[in-house]
Parts: sequence; structure tokens; C-alpha cells
Amino acid sequence: MGALGLAGCASQPKAGKPYFALASHYGPEWDGRLTANGETFHNNELTAAHKTLPFGTKVRVTLLSTQKSVVVRINDRGPYVKGREIDLSDEAARRIGLDRHGVAEVMLEVLEMGKGHYVSPAKRKASAAQRKAAEKKAASGKAKTSARKPDAKSLETLI
Repeated sequence: MGALGLAGCASQPKAGKPYFALASHYGPEWDGRLTANGETFHNNELTAAHKTLPFGTKVRVTLLSTQKSVVVRINDRGPYVKGREIDLSDEAARRIGLDRHGVAEVMLEVLEMGKGHYVSPAKRKASAAQRKAAEKKAASGKAKTSARKPDAKSLETLI
């Protein structure tokens, strides 16, 4: 872990300035949950969580042990484990071989800074509740309309 001594990213990473860090990856239990930017997390996409980079930032992640790299888009906050800098989706981890390590040293290169914004946990929770309520209402509306048979009077209004 000698390279990490140089990196421990104390300040905001900058485009064109690679640094070394520890990376991990999401577990399957996160699939389908909301990310910090309000998107639904999908483990099969090339996304990642970072503590400070703006949402939408594109980062090349190179696993030092395999020299394989992948470009991910930051759409979440974390990881919240001391010493870790980035959390990759399972697909991104698989592409570079991180899925076999769990946690490993990587080189991070910011390719393009995002312009994304932060959505607070309270707003994420509220929007998730609103979305569920809307889905439930739509589902119950569909069930009611499909169960109803049109009567003669409602057919007349269609003609």
C-alpha cells in the first residue's frame, strides 16, 4: 500500500491529475435503491459513489494489480468506510477485476468534471415516497379501469 501514502485525497480531485486510492464495490442489496443524486442505482451500469466529486463527473478507474481500467460516472455519495475513496457498481468492478478483490488499490483520473447537484437524504426520501404513491395510484387506477366494463352511456360519449 505504498502508493496510498501519496494519495489519500485530502482536497478535491482535479481533472488531469491522477491519484491513488482504495476502491470497493456495491453489493447486490443496493440494486434498485435511490442514489444521492436521485437516480435509481443499477448494478449493471458503469457508475460509482465518491464523497466529493460533483454528480456526472467521469472518472477512469484503473485497478493497479490488473492494469485494467473502466470509466464510471459519479451518481452517488460514499463510500462511508474510512480509507476508501470510491465505490464502484458491480459491473464496473467486474470489468477491472475488483469483484475478485473486494477492496483494492486503484488509480483515479478525473476525465470530465460533472455539473450535477446534491440531493439531500430528506429530499430523496420524500421523492421516493412520492414516486411510490404515484406508482400505487397508477396501478390501482389501471386495475379499476381494466376491471370496469363500459356501459352504453359511456360508449355514447366516445362516438
